[in-house]
Amino acid sequence: MELLRLGPIGHEIPAVRHEGVCFELRPLFDDIDPNFFDADGIGRVRSALDAGELKPLEGADDLRIGAPLTRPSAIVCVGMNYAAHARETGAEPPERPVIFFKMPSTIAGPSDPIELPPYATKTDWEVELGVVIGSRAFRVASAEEGLNHVAGYVLGNDLSERRLQIEESGGQWSKGKNLPGFTPLGPWIRPVAEVDPGNLRLRSWVNGEARQDSSTSDLIFSVGEIIFQLNQAMAFAPGDVILTGTPQGVALSGRYPYLADGDVVELELEGLGRHRQVVTVTE
Repeated sequence: MELLRLGPIGHEIPAVRHEGVCFELRPLFDDIDPNFFDADGIGRVRSALDAGELKPLEGADDLRIGAPLTRPSAIVCVGMNYAAHARETGAEPPERPVIFFKMPSTIAGPSDPIELPPYATKTDWEVELGVVIGSRAFRVASAEEGLNHVAGYVLGNDLSERRLQIEESGGQWSKGKNLPGFTPLGPWIRPVAEVDPGNLRLRSWVNGEARQDSSTSDLIFSVGEIIFQLNQAMAFAPGDVILTGTPQGVALSGRYPYLADGDVVELELEGLGRHRQVVTVTE
């Protein structure tokens, strides 16, 4: 089962793709948003599919693929969560999750252009496993309990403007993480029961040249451990997104140039689809 939102920006239609057929979800939900997850949306969609209650979405293949969810209350990100990536940035692997936040306004679709202002001269790509929270959680007792609050998983690109993040940050990473469109998500959310988050291959390319190639088995902090540790200090709500970190192979390493006008960024995460984004520098 793949949860999607299809259509023009601001007018996306909630949908589910099952066995190659795309079905409209508007008879059940207005959108795939916090209300959807709070109401056990995935369970209700599965029941409707089993009962044959959903109708195919006409022309689905011709519609833009948007981000598969909207209006999360929070996007919480984990930094330096792969040991090799920490080393390429010149840091030791952290003993506790390093976190920062992104605004919901950064969410974009998996094929939407990356529009950069002219001062964004050090923009970096970061392929990541995203976690979608399905139920309210605060102070879970263990990593295993933390996993019980996950609804599904999604491919994300944690785009980062390194000059703003590091050189002009005032010590706060979020300044370089929150330009509009800096969190492309999608193309779909796959339910938690269909994904092994601890063993997924994730890759990225720029202009067809390989950049990142790793596995979530190399995460320093697993999905459950991230939720457990962060949940002692913050509550998670249905529809919240956690980005779990990126592996080595980014421009910050010094091995590759930062993104420039016309560059094509592609990302892939096993079982969770593929992104293709074209960089456009705007005045």
